[in-house]
Amino acid sequence: MRSLPSDGLKQALPYLALLGGILSLAIGNAFAKSLFPLVGASGTTALRVGLAALVLMLVWRPWRFALSRADAGRIALYGLVLGLMNLCFYLSLQTIPLGLAIAIEFSGPLTLALFHSRRPIHFLLVALAVAGLGLLLPIWKGIEGLDPVGVAYAAAAGLFWALYIICGKRLSHRHSGQSVALGMTVAAVVILPFGLASAGSSLLSPTVLGLGLVVALVSSALPYSLEMFALRTIPKRTFGIFLSGEPAVGALAGLALLGEQLSLIQWLAITAIILASVGAVLTTSPDEDTLVETPPA
Repeated sequence: MRSLPSDGLKQALPYLALLGGILSLAIGNAFAKSLFPLVGASGTTALRVGLAALVLMLVWRPWRFALSRADAGRIALYGLVLGLMNLCFYLSLQTIPLGLAIAIEFSGPLTLALFHSRRPIHFLLVALAVAGLGLLLPIWKGIEGLDPVGVAYAAAAGLFWALYIICGKRLSHRHSGQSVALGMTVAAVVILPFGLASAGSSLLSPTVLGLGLVVALVSSALPYSLEMFALRTIPKRTFGIFLSGEPAVGALAGLALLGEQLSLIQWLAITAIILASVGAVLTTSPDEDTLVETPPA
């Protein structure tokens, strides 16, 4: 009988790790937004991706594995998409709340998950997601201040998230650590010019580098590691349901850490997108489930 509590803790540990990863990502993104006054959105993206690349290179040491020319090209494309996804997402955070940016970004993998849908329930889920996005249009009371440019950047991030999933699946035969480390390095090279143009030498300030390292660890290295641990034992479908709650967690993090107040209609929009996401996870076959493919940054 004495072993029961430890057994229960062992079973709960992967779920606690997954919850910790989701919270860490939301807190990291909220903290990253606080860096915008120092180096801008592009500079913050460059710090996050660049420092995350260094950490991943040290952890995975991808040079240990052989790499064909074809796979090198696939990793380059994967890294390009990864970098643009991060840049567009952070650019969206300049003008729209964190929770809404995540919800809009979710439209990418959600659309991909339902792209080949033929079942009636899937069309209902598409309608629910569209209704959620429609609630964010500036035609409702309390939505007037939602910046269309920020919304466009978040939608572009969603598109790149969908492409990231497609590119990632083309690398499924490779060592995941090598693919992520090299892909993140390519992403850093892609994003660095934008960061330098935005922040210049400010990126090399010891204070900024220290804050950027915190962002890279809390919003990239830590949540990715926790999610990888959780995926070892949690069914992918359950993982996807947990992941679907990220927009709400992001909205709460934005409220608590950034003071971002959302209207009732905006909360309804987030709820509709979350329900559509959960429905997609529950009604697609495991081999078609794309919502569990999370960006490592």
